[in-house]
Amino acid sequence: MTVAQTDVPEQLEFKTELKQLLELITHSLYTKKEIFLRELISNAADAIDKLRFESLKDPSLAEGDTDWKIKLIPDEKAGTLTVSDNGSGMTRQEIIENLGTIARSGTRAFLETLKQANAQQRPELIGQFGVGFYSSFMAADRVTVISRSARKDEPAVRWESDGAGTFTTAPAEKASRGTDVILHLREDAKEFLSPWKLREIVKRYSDYIEHPIVMDVEKGKEGEKTVEEETLNSRQAIWLRPKSQIKEEEYAEFYKQISRDDEPPLKTIHIAAEGAMEFRALLFLPAKRGYDWMAGPEKKSSIDLYVRRVLITHDCEEVIPQYFRFVKGVVDSADLPLNVSRETLQHNPLLAKIKSNLVNRILKTLEETKDGEYDKYKTFYAEFGSYLKEGAGQDWSNRDRLADLLLFESTKTAAGEFTTLSKYVQAMPADQKEIYYLIGESRAMIENSPYLESFKAKAQEVLLLTDPVDEFLVSSMRQYKDKPLHAVDRGDIEADKEVQEKQKAEAEQFKTLFEKLTGYVPEVKEVRLTGRLKESAAVLVADEGAMGAHMERLLGRMGRGHEIPPSKRILELNPDHPLVKAMQTIAAGGDDPRLQTYARVLYDLAVIAEGSRVQDPGDFARRVNELLVHDAEARVSQK
Repeated sequence: MTVAQTDVPEQLEFKTELKQLLELITHSLYTKKEIFLRELISNAADAIDKLRFESLKDPSLAEGDTDWKIKLIPDEKAGTLTVSDNGSGMTRQEIIENLGTIARSGTRAFLETLKQANAQQRPELIGQFGVGFYSSFMAADRVTVISRSARKDEPAVRWESDGAGTFTTAPAEKASRGTDVILHLREDAKEFLSPWKLREIVKRYSDYIEHPIVMDVEKGKEGEKTVEEETLNSRQAIWLRPKSQIKEEEYAEFYKQISRDDEPPLKTIHIAAEGAMEFRALLFLPAKRGYDWMAGPEKKSSIDLYVRRVLITHDCEEVIPQYFRFVKGVVDSADLPLNVSRETLQHNPLLAKIKSNLVNRILKTLEETKDGEYDKYKTFYAEFGSYLKEGAGQDWSNRDRLADLLLFESTKTAAGEFTTLSKYVQAMPADQKEIYYLIGESRAMIENSPYLESFKAKAQEVLLLTDPVDEFLVSSMRQYKDKPLHAVDRGDIEADKEVQEKQKAEAEQFKTLFEKLTGYVPEVKEVRLTGRLKESAAVLVADEGAMGAHMERLLGRMGRGHEIPPSKRILELNPDHPLVKAMQTIAAGGDDPRLQTYARVLYDLAVIAEGSRVQDPGDFARRVNELLVHDAEARVSQK
């Protein structure tokens, strides 16, 4: 929206979702109030980084003032705390867009999560969601923002709100570019006016911010006091320091700073590459999945790219493959030109080499964790296994290494325990040529499926796949170590020679039944005998290259069912089942209306067995009732 500049303060309303967020913040958040300062300092640093980068191409934006800093100004008399920066600043339009709405498609889901979370979790969720500015209302009953854009001829603007649903904007006086966030502190938040408290918070959360975080302090003795500007943070880029000089808690605090996670990382990867290619990287594998995935489209990268400590871009997609987007961290190159543009990053060959190096180190760390700390790896895999499957389906050059990191439940593992593709292949009988799997909603739904009967009888292992991404994985990977992946509910399953010979001999006997069933059940493409059943009467099988029932159900739930072309499956019959034998006898005896009822019920039972819904539940119930009544009457007449 476009808002005209006026001299009269104009009152505007927050967007609906933001009103709800502010209500939660002001009434429900009681713990870790100090994170508001971390969030405001982080925003100020981003504003400086933005201008610092833009001024590489247009030095006039910085107006010769490159003494970048973030200043904390506690005013005990006024009861205010100001966080000031000399970064890019905002125009009136930008301040309305940035501070008056949350332009994220996942806002509603985030709000529901925030409501359900306990008080300890809520502040961290706010940070992860990227709406940290609004955490100011945890400590302030009124917030004033005065900002002036670095762009020429843009007047300063004043934004103010008590977080109750509206905000005002008006012209303001500000001599220099940048932003001042002024918090009018609540009575129970006056501790944040203490210089000691501010030092402690900056040290804990923002010590590694590159730009100086300063505060005026009184110094001197015997009445000769002077006010000096003190720098509160060390400003040491942790990734440039030798690993031997960094403590685990320092790594953990830096990780928390860049990820807004409240827990330490699962693994830390510190890289110092020298020689033909010089760069530093500090990467972290999270212990759990954050809540930022709820904030609309998921980021394609969580790695920030620096060139000689100058931030070039957040979330750089050129240094990490998309399937590793959960990895947090920074990369700092000494070889890239400082004025490299974001638009030309993807064409830089150096970044491709850095990317290859990072992928190799991440894979090596995961391999070491899986082999040496299996319980820790299982916890990690429960959170991020789907990303590794995505990588195994996409990355040809690293497919084997990614495939070896995957964990699967199977018919030979207890619930909650796993095997690997490597273990599966090692345990395969000599005459087994394929890796068998079955995809479904859950283990409970598929581990007793009719499709598994013959495999259980022969003690052959079948992988039980229940992750939605598994459909993509098996369709992309297709084989592992020259062993094809084969779904047990699709295509032909190679039966024993004895079974094959028996089926050939019986096929002619069942020919009449096949013909009649095809007429009674036009939904099926073909009727044939099966070698995959031992106890059940019938199953539906898709052609080898056709879409399976599980994938069709997934697309239907996604609202894409109309995209699915009508597909007919094959109805396979168990020739040893009493029902099938009875149907064969009836078919051989001529036309009998009972056969159509049996055929429809048999088909619907096969639909249920594959995990799908029958098309007409009422008709199915009626036919079953007919059969039950007929059976009951027959038993009575026999007596």
